[in-house]
Amino acid sequence: MRPFCRPVPIAALAAAVLALSSCGSGTPAEDRGTTLTITANAIPGGKNAAGAEWIKQWVIPRFEAAQKAAGRDVHVLFQPNGVDDEQYKTKIALDLKSKTGADVIDLDGIWVGEFAQAGYIKPLAEVGGAAVEAWEGWKQIPQAVQGLGIFDGRKYALPQGTDGRVLYYNKRLFRQAGLPETWQPKSWQEILDAGTALKKIPGVTPIQINAGTAMGEATTMQGALPLLAGTGTEIYSGGKWTGSSQGVKDVLEFYRRIYAGGLGDPKLQQEAKGRDKSFAEFADGRIGILAEGDYFWRAVIEPKVGVAPMADRDQTVGYARIPARQPGAGIRGQDFVSMSGGAVRVLNPFSRHPRQAWELLSFMHSAEAVKAELAGAARVTSRSDVNAEVLAGDPMLRFISEEVLPITTYRPGLAVYPQVSVALQEATAGVVSGKTVDEAAAAYRAAVEGLVGGPANVTN
Repeated sequence: MRPFCRPVPIAALAAAVLALSSCGSGTPAEDRGTTLTITANAIPGGKNAAGAEWIKQWVIPRFEAAQKAAGRDVHVLFQPNGVDDEQYKTKIALDLKSKTGADVIDLDGIWVGEFAQAGYIKPLAEVGGAAVEAWEGWKQIPQAVQGLGIFDGRKYALPQGTDGRVLYYNKRLFRQAGLPETWQPKSWQEILDAGTALKKIPGVTPIQINAGTAMGEATTMQGALPLLAGTGTEIYSGGKWTGSSQGVKDVLEFYRRIYAGGLGDPKLQQEAKGRDKSFAEFADGRIGILAEGDYFWRAVIEPKVGVAPMADRDQTVGYARIPARQPGAGIRGQDFVSMSGGAVRVLNPFSRHPRQAWELLSFMHSAEAVKAELAGAARVTSRSDVNAEVLAGDPMLRFISEEVLPITTYRPGLAVYPQVSVALQEATAGVVSGKTVDEAAAAYRAAVEGLVGGPANVTN
């Protein structure tokens, strides 16, 4: 997953660079046949180099050969980029605003709603035609994962790789505390009960749930939003943003019980490098339960190349689904919940060859292509059939694919979301530092109303 940065609204970005419209490039013309273009924020030898090489060395020759075998003269060009995400976003917005640009475009999933509202992208079926809904790949992408590319109930994009959030726990510490090594809490109370048992072990922080603004988007994605989903509430639904609802208050009360109750370390939430420190403390056996994404497993505590490697990771670290507040209380009536992120690919609605562009896009998301993009790495993809094959040797990532992705949800892809996220982070910081739940919830609602155009756009 790409690291989080605060996006600037695309309308403002495009307006600021209209003078540079000569930088936008339409689909290049060829003397014969059809030419299609792919663009991504990837470049050989630079940013996301592996993805760029996959497009150049695998996708383009394989697709062109397949088209030739079908009697079609199709050429594919790649427009690489290796810039800051916001610069890339600006360029794509400008291309689409001026009705030019590549036929197949990589986007961050968090931008989908914003681009859709601006009219820069359209639902896939409107562009690609009837073949879109008939595509075999939809059966391999869980409905919840399809949500990464869905806005207002319509499919605008195909999801690429994704991830999921879980609760990690230290089995050795659980043994010391008299807790089961195979642990799956069924409610928030069972998490708190485990934390109370772990509190008896000297030098151990029982629970780490990211809180406050120092943790940034990690507070929202690893903590607040999964918990909110566990109350049956989404931060944005039905065209309105969630205010000081009972769900928000329940989340803040859970934070209060952890940090005011001595089950978490409030100082850690205020440190600039607090998240990194929490990684190190978990790896050292000083945190009992930690909420994180699968990135933590494959890149942080990975025994050989992790930033906080655990030589005994596979024997010592357990993982469990995040429970709803109580069974059945989660979104869609779920017992367990999660949050995911990831990138998507869209079709340019102004493509001169929309049907062929869909053929290219769906080819890039075929099982064969997705496996080729992984290049032997074990990583969660959007396709269940690929995951079943490539994750067979990694029980944790297979757990994400089979148990977590079907119950996950995503952040709203709207321009104001990052600011609403900060307001939610500030609310968690408030209860960690001693504010009452009602005070923190009221401040959150007031902030959200100011961000989204007033109380008419906010639910209770």
